[in-house]
Amino acid sequence: MTTATMPTTATVPIRSLWLEVTGRCQLACDHCYASSSPTGTHGTMTAANWHTIIDDAAAFGVRTVQFIGGEPTTYPGLAELVGHALRVCLTVEVYTNLLRVPDDLWRVFGQPGVRLATSYYSATPGEHDRITGGTGSHARTTANIVEALRRGVPLRVGLIGDGETADRAQSALLGLGVTDIRRDEVRDFGRAAGGDITAKGCGACGLGRAAILPDGSVTPCVMSRDLTSGNVRDTPLPALLAGEQWRTVVDRVPRPRGAAKPCNPDDDTKPCGPVNPEPDPNFA
Repeated sequence: MTTATMPTTATVPIRSLWLEVTGRCQLACDHCYASSSPTGTHGTMTAANWHTIIDDAAAFGVRTVQFIGGEPTTYPGLAELVGHALRVCLTVEVYTNLLRVPDDLWRVFGQPGVRLATSYYSATPGEHDRITGGTGSHARTTANIVEALRRGVPLRVGLIGDGETADRAQSALLGLGVTDIRRDEVRDFGRAAGGDITAKGCGACGLGRAAILPDGSVTPCVMSRDLTSGNVRDTPLPALLAGEQWRTVVDRVPRPRGAAKPCNPDDDTKPCGPVNPEPDPNFA
Protein backbone atom coordinates (compact mmCIF):
# COMPACT_ATOMS: atom_id res chain seq x y z
CA MET A 1 0.00 0.00 0.00
CA THR A 2 1.41 3.37 -0.95
CA THR A 3 1.07 6.50 1.12
CA ALA A 4 -0.37 9.61 -0.52
CA THR A 5 1.97 12.52 -0.99
CA MET A 6 1.56 14.75 2.03
CA PRO A 7 2.60 18.30 2.78
CA THR A 8 5.61 18.46 5.06
CA THR A 9 6.55 20.72 7.93
CA ALA A 10 8.99 22.43 5.57
CA THR A 11 6.20 23.45 3.18
CA VAL A 12 3.41 24.26 5.67
CA PRO A 13 4.29 27.15 7.99
CA ILE A 14 2.48 27.39 11.31
CA ARG A 15 -0.22 30.02 10.97
CA SER A 16 -2.56 29.07 13.82
CA LEU A 17 -2.06 28.13 17.47
CA TRP A 18 -4.22 26.57 20.12
CA LEU A 19 -3.37 28.15 23.49
CA GLU A 20 -4.68 25.79 26.15
CA VAL A 21 -4.51 28.19 29.07
CA THR A 22 -6.11 25.93 31.66
CA GLY A 23 -7.14 22.40 32.48
CA ARG A 24 -9.90 23.63 34.77
CA CYS A 25 -13.55 23.46 33.73
CA GLN A 26 -16.83 23.80 35.63
CA LEU A 27 -18.05 20.71 33.77
CA ALA A 28 -16.77 17.15 33.39
CA CYS A 29 -18.02 16.05 29.97
CA ASP A 30 -17.82 12.29 29.68
CA HIS A 31 -15.97 12.52 26.33
CA CYS A 32 -13.53 15.38 27.10
CA TYR A 33 -10.34 14.91 25.08
CA ALA A 34 -8.36 16.87 27.71
CA SER A 35 -9.98 15.18 30.73
CA SER A 36 -10.80 18.63 32.12
CA SER A 37 -12.87 19.04 35.28
CA PRO A 38 -13.47 21.35 38.27
CA THR A 39 -10.37 19.81 39.88
CA GLY A 40 -8.12 20.79 36.98
CA THR A 41 -5.49 23.50 37.31
CA HIS A 42 -4.17 26.40 35.25
CA GLY A 43 -0.90 24.52 34.82
CA THR A 44 2.61 25.88 35.23
CA MET A 45 2.51 28.55 32.52
CA THR A 46 2.46 32.07 33.96
CA ALA A 47 0.70 35.09 32.49
CA ALA A 48 4.12 36.40 31.46
CA ASN A 49 4.83 33.09 29.68
CA TRP A 50 1.60 33.40 27.69
CA HIS A 51 2.37 37.01 26.76
CA THR A 52 5.76 35.90 25.44
CA ILE A 53 4.12 33.11 23.43
CA ILE A 54 1.72 35.58 21.83
CA ASP A 55 4.56 37.96 20.93
CA ASP A 56 6.68 35.14 19.53
CA ALA A 57 3.74 33.75 17.59
CA ALA A 58 3.04 37.06 15.89
CA ALA A 59 6.72 37.50 15.03
CA PHE A 60 6.83 33.93 13.66
CA GLY A 61 3.99 34.60 11.22
CA VAL A 62 1.08 33.08 13.14
CA ARG A 63 -2.19 34.80 12.26
CA THR A 64 -4.78 33.14 14.50
CA VAL A 65 -4.83 32.01 18.13
CA GLN A 66 -7.59 30.01 19.78
CA PHE A 67 -7.87 30.18 23.56
CA ILE A 68 -9.07 26.82 24.77
CA GLY A 69 -9.04 24.64 27.86
CA GLY A 70 -10.45 23.29 30.00
CA GLU A 71 -12.67 26.31 30.12
CA PRO A 72 -10.71 29.45 29.18
CA THR A 73 -13.17 31.80 30.91
CA THR A 74 -12.02 30.32 34.24
CA TYR A 75 -8.50 31.60 33.55
CA PRO A 76 -8.16 34.92 35.42
CA GLY A 77 -5.92 36.55 32.81
CA LEU A 78 -8.00 35.72 29.75
CA ALA A 79 -9.18 39.28 29.06
CA GLU A 80 -5.63 40.62 29.06
CA LEU A 81 -4.34 37.80 26.87
CA VAL A 82 -7.09 38.40 24.30
CA GLY A 83 -6.32 42.11 24.34
CA HIS A 84 -2.61 41.45 23.90
CA ALA A 85 -3.23 39.14 20.96
CA LEU A 86 -5.36 41.81 19.29
CA ARG A 87 -2.66 44.42 19.90
CA VAL A 88 -0.15 42.36 17.93
CA CYS A 89 -2.70 41.94 15.12
CA LEU A 90 -3.72 38.34 15.70
CA THR A 91 -7.24 37.07 15.10
CA VAL A 92 -8.70 35.49 18.22
CA GLU A 93 -11.17 32.70 18.84
CA VAL A 94 -12.27 31.68 22.33
CA TYR A 95 -13.64 28.15 22.60
CA THR A 96 -15.90 28.28 25.66
CA ASN A 97 -18.71 26.23 27.14
CA LEU A 98 -20.64 29.53 27.52
CA LEU A 99 -21.69 28.42 30.97
CA ARG A 100 -20.87 31.74 32.60
CA VAL A 101 -19.77 34.94 30.87
CA PRO A 102 -19.23 37.98 33.14
CA ASP A 103 -19.99 41.43 31.75
CA ASP A 104 -16.30 42.30 31.45
CA LEU A 105 -15.73 39.27 29.23
CA TRP A 106 -18.71 40.15 27.04
CA ARG A 107 -16.97 43.47 26.41
CA VAL A 108 -13.79 41.58 25.49
CA PHE A 109 -15.67 39.22 23.19
CA GLY A 110 -17.38 42.12 21.48
CA GLN A 111 -14.12 43.56 20.14
CA PRO A 112 -13.38 43.39 16.41
CA GLY A 113 -11.17 40.43 15.63
CA VAL A 114 -12.68 38.17 18.32
CA ARG A 115 -15.05 35.28 17.71
CA LEU A 116 -16.53 32.59 19.93
CA ALA A 117 -17.04 28.87 19.58
CA THR A 118 -18.94 26.48 21.80
CA SER A 119 -20.20 22.91 21.93
CA TYR A 120 -23.81 21.74 22.06
CA TYR A 121 -24.98 18.20 22.68
CA SER A 122 -28.75 17.93 22.72
CA ALA A 123 -31.97 19.91 22.43
CA THR A 124 -33.18 17.97 25.49
CA PRO A 125 -31.91 19.71 28.64
CA GLY A 126 -31.58 16.54 30.71
CA GLU A 127 -29.57 14.77 28.03
CA HIS A 128 -27.26 17.75 27.51
CA ASP A 129 -26.73 18.05 31.28
CA ARG A 130 -26.00 14.32 31.59
CA ILE A 131 -23.26 14.57 28.95
CA THR A 132 -21.65 17.64 30.52
CA GLY A 133 -22.07 16.48 34.10
CA GLY A 134 -23.50 19.87 35.04
CA THR A 135 -27.12 20.36 36.13
CA GLY A 136 -28.54 23.41 34.37
CA SER A 137 -25.72 23.58 31.82
CA HIS A 138 -28.12 23.36 28.89
CA ALA A 139 -30.15 26.34 30.04
CA ARG A 140 -27.09 28.48 30.79
CA THR A 141 -25.24 27.66 27.57
CA THR A 142 -28.40 28.22 25.51
CA ALA A 143 -29.00 31.58 27.18
CA ASN A 144 -25.46 32.70 26.40
CA ILE A 145 -25.72 31.51 22.80
CA VAL A 146 -28.72 33.80 22.51
CA GLU A 147 -26.80 36.62 24.22
CA ALA A 148 -23.81 36.25 21.87
CA LEU A 149 -26.13 36.48 18.88
CA ARG A 150 -27.91 39.50 20.39
CA ARG A 151 -24.58 41.26 20.82
CA GLY A 152 -23.48 40.41 17.29
CA VAL A 153 -20.47 38.38 18.44
CA PRO A 154 -19.38 35.93 15.68
CA LEU A 155 -20.25 32.46 16.94
CA ARG A 156 -19.83 28.93 15.66
CA VAL A 157 -21.30 25.91 17.40
CA GLY A 158 -19.80 22.45 17.33
CA LEU A 159 -22.54 19.85 17.42
CA ILE A 160 -21.17 16.63 18.84
CA GLY A 161 -22.98 13.41 17.94
CA ASP A 162 -25.03 11.96 15.13
CA GLY A 163 -28.43 10.53 14.28
CA GLU A 164 -31.81 11.85 15.38
CA THR A 165 -30.46 13.48 18.53
CA ALA A 166 -28.01 15.57 16.51
CA ASP A 167 -30.68 16.42 13.95
CA ARG A 168 -32.98 17.74 16.67
CA ALA A 169 -30.12 19.68 18.23
CA GLN A 170 -29.27 21.27 14.90
CA SER A 171 -32.90 22.28 14.41
CA ALA A 172 -32.92 23.84 17.88
CA LEU A 173 -29.77 25.83 17.12
CA LEU A 174 -31.16 27.05 13.83
CA GLY A 175 -34.26 28.12 15.70
CA LEU A 176 -32.12 30.22 18.02
CA GLY A 177 -30.57 31.94 15.01
CA VAL A 178 -27.22 30.12 14.88
CA THR A 179 -26.00 29.97 11.28
CA ASP A 180 -22.51 28.47 11.69
CA ILE A 181 -23.00 24.89 12.89
CA ARG A 182 -20.33 22.22 12.50
CA ARG A 183 -21.11 18.57 13.17
CA ASP A 184 -18.51 16.21 14.56
CA GLU A 185 -18.30 12.90 16.35
CA VAL A 186 -16.83 11.98 19.70
CA ARG A 187 -13.10 11.43 19.31
CA ASP A 188 -11.30 8.58 21.08
CA PHE A 189 -9.08 10.77 23.23
CA GLY A 190 -8.85 11.66 26.89
CA ARG A 191 -11.84 10.49 28.94
CA ALA A 192 -13.51 9.18 25.78
CA ALA A 193 -11.08 6.32 25.21
CA GLY A 194 -8.07 6.35 27.46
CA GLY A 195 -5.86 8.51 25.29
CA ASP A 196 -5.32 6.37 22.19
CA ILE A 197 -3.83 9.05 19.96
CA THR A 198 -3.97 6.90 16.83
CA ALA A 199 -7.74 6.34 16.90
CA LYS A 200 -9.49 9.37 15.45
CA GLY A 201 -6.89 11.80 14.19
CA CYS A 202 -7.62 13.93 11.15
CA GLY A 203 -4.22 13.30 9.60
CA ALA A 204 -3.31 17.00 9.35
CA CYS A 205 -1.92 17.50 12.87
CA GLY A 206 1.06 19.82 12.77
CA LEU A 207 0.40 20.98 9.23
CA GLY A 208 -0.27 24.68 9.70
CA ARG A 209 -1.22 24.46 13.37
CA ALA A 210 0.34 23.70 16.73
CA ALA A 211 -0.83 23.66 20.33
CA ILE A 212 0.65 24.93 23.58
CA LEU A 213 -0.56 23.03 26.66
CA PRO A 214 -0.95 24.43 30.22
CA ASP A 215 2.48 23.12 31.21
CA GLY A 216 4.14 24.75 28.18
CA SER A 217 4.46 21.59 26.09
CA VAL A 218 4.28 22.05 22.32
CA THR A 219 2.30 19.46 20.37
CA PRO A 220 0.89 19.20 16.83
CA CYS A 221 -2.71 19.22 18.12
CA VAL A 222 -4.70 19.39 21.35
CA MET A 223 -5.83 15.88 20.44
CA SER A 224 -2.28 14.57 20.01
CA ARG A 225 -1.08 15.83 23.35
CA ASP A 226 1.22 12.84 23.97
CA LEU A 227 3.34 13.90 20.98
CA THR A 228 5.43 16.75 22.36
CA SER A 229 8.41 18.50 20.84
CA GLY A 230 9.71 20.47 23.79
CA ASN A 231 8.54 23.12 26.20
CA VAL A 232 8.26 26.88 25.69
CA ARG A 233 9.33 27.48 29.28
CA ASP A 234 12.75 26.14 28.31
CA THR A 235 13.06 27.04 24.62
CA PRO A 236 11.52 29.93 22.63
CA LEU A 237 8.52 28.96 20.52
CA PRO A 238 10.11 29.89 17.14
CA ALA A 239 13.12 27.70 17.89
CA LEU A 240 10.86 24.78 18.80
CA LEU A 241 8.69 25.08 15.69
CA ALA A 242 11.73 25.38 13.44
CA GLY A 243 13.63 22.56 15.11
CA GLU A 244 14.36 18.98 14.19
CA GLN A 245 12.38 17.59 17.13
CA TRP A 246 9.21 19.31 15.84
CA ARG A 247 9.71 17.79 12.39
CA THR A 248 10.26 14.37 13.94
CA VAL A 249 7.10 14.61 16.04
CA VAL A 250 4.95 15.79 13.12
CA ASP A 251 6.31 12.99 10.96
CA ARG A 252 4.99 10.51 13.55
CA VAL A 253 1.39 11.64 13.06
CA PRO A 254 -0.62 8.93 11.25
CA ARG A 255 -1.56 10.24 7.81
CA PRO A 256 -4.74 9.42 5.87
CA ARG A 257 -5.02 7.19 2.86
CA GLY A 258 -6.26 10.16 0.83
CA ALA A 259 -4.64 13.58 0.66
CA ALA A 260 -5.02 15.60 3.86
CA LYS A 261 -5.25 19.37 3.63
CA PRO A 262 -3.25 21.47 6.07
CA CYS A 263 -5.18 23.35 8.73
CA ASN A 264 -6.13 26.69 7.21
CA PRO A 265 -6.08 29.64 9.63
CA ASP A 266 -7.87 31.80 7.07
CA ASP A 267 -10.84 29.42 7.31
CA ASP A 268 -10.34 28.26 10.87
CA THR A 269 -13.97 27.29 11.42
CA LYS A 270 -13.63 24.24 9.19
CA PRO A 271 -13.49 21.10 11.34
CA CYS A 272 -10.78 18.54 10.72
CA GLY A 273 -12.75 15.34 10.48
CA PRO A 274 -11.37 11.97 11.57
CA VAL A 275 -9.90 9.74 8.89
CA ASN A 276 -8.55 6.23 8.54
CA PRO A 277 -4.77 6.57 8.68
CA GLU A 278 -2.22 4.55 6.81
CA PRO A 279 -0.68 1.91 9.10
CA ASP A 280 2.63 3.19 10.41
CA PRO A 281 4.95 0.50 11.79
CA ASN A 282 7.18 3.21 13.30
CA PHE A 283 4.38 4.75 15.36
CA ALA A 284 4.83 3.92 19.02
